[in-house]
Amino acid sequence: MRAFIHATIYPVSGPKLEDATLLIQNGTIVAVGQHIDIPTGADIVDCTGKTILPGWVDAHTHVGLWGEAEGRASYDGNESSGAITAQVRGLDAINPAHHSFEDARSVGTTTVQTGPGSGNILGGELLTIKTAGTIIDNMVVRAPSGLKSALGENPKRFHGQMMKRMPSTRMGSAALLREWLIKGQEYRKKVEAGKADADLGLINIVKVLNKEIPLRVHAHRADDIVTAVRVAKEFDISISLEHCTEGHLIADFLAEAGFPACVGPTLGHRSKIETMNLSFETPAVLHKAGVKFALITDHPFVPIPFYNVVGALATVHGLPEEATLRAMTLSPAEILGVSNRVGSLEAGKDADFVIWSGHPFKTRSRVLTTYIQGQAVYTGKE
Repeated sequence: MRAFIHATIYPVSGPKLEDATLLIQNGTIVAVGQHIDIPTGADIVDCTGKTILPGWVDAHTHVGLWGEAEGRASYDGNESSGAITAQVRGLDAINPAHHSFEDARSVGTTTVQTGPGSGNILGGELLTIKTAGTIIDNMVVRAPSGLKSALGENPKRFHGQMMKRMPSTRMGSAALLREWLIKGQEYRKKVEAGKADADLGLINIVKVLNKEIPLRVHAHRADDIVTAVRVAKEFDISISLEHCTEGHLIADFLAEAGFPACVGPTLGHRSKIETMNLSFETPAVLHKAGVKFALITDHPFVPIPFYNVVGALATVHGLPEEATLRAMTLSPAEILGVSNRVGSLEAGKDADFVIWSGHPFKTRSRVLTTYIQGQAVYTGKE
């Protein structure tokens, strides 16, 4: 058993605690609080002057499969052979030895969702994993944690403009998505009747139709976001709105729709027309409207070591600090369906936490130690 004492602790699920203790054993949190009895023989770690937070949970990344710094040979982000590739699994492409995992640990990110990019209308299975390990199967928290979908410029550009095939318009994108959801409905009927042959892609679509996993829809522009909501309601499926760049323009609509958003990469540049209204104020507007959301990096499009900067800038632009911390920990864990294990410092959850030299949104603060399930996985400089 280990006791981290005299720390400033942000449990996220409750108020900030001064001069508090975090007690862990066998990779699990035992207790968090200000007046905790420490068992005889416990290993004591004095955290005077230091800050402890839950490990960040980044709900939208491409950690481990984008080929950054390695080139095309390691690029496995989009299966570009067709606009519908619901059968592929991010699990089969991730390299746990890739440097992006160390980058994540260096900023205190202990859990990420990663998987296919936004080249296809249906891009394949996403998964949620811890950021330390050597065997990807042993790093999994939830797999699959969603089925990737995309609307807007990316599938139009690649399939329509480059490959001269459907979709070449937003109409075509929405039509393809509907077409395959209907195929999933028909396949489900065959399965129920015992007359279906195995089809990996349709099996994954049926998981979405049955609400076993959500459709995670890439949508920047307001009209694309509305299309995603329209299709979700037509088929009675669960979705998350990935990027939601113009969400601040339709915040009340999103609040009424009730679907969560993963907002970002706000720290990046306006790389295309559909990101022209990129704003650091989007999280604050969504928060005020009552929309559930998470802050994301979309690594490598904003490098994951800047995740605390993303949070700091959201706070500077009107998002209350408490809401910002929640949008980087507990809210993304809830959106990913893994909040029973990660996202806050509570008894019974995984001992995933980070010791900071100060508050993570202060410029000179740095990660001293990152822990995953009670094991130190990154150690910075004092």
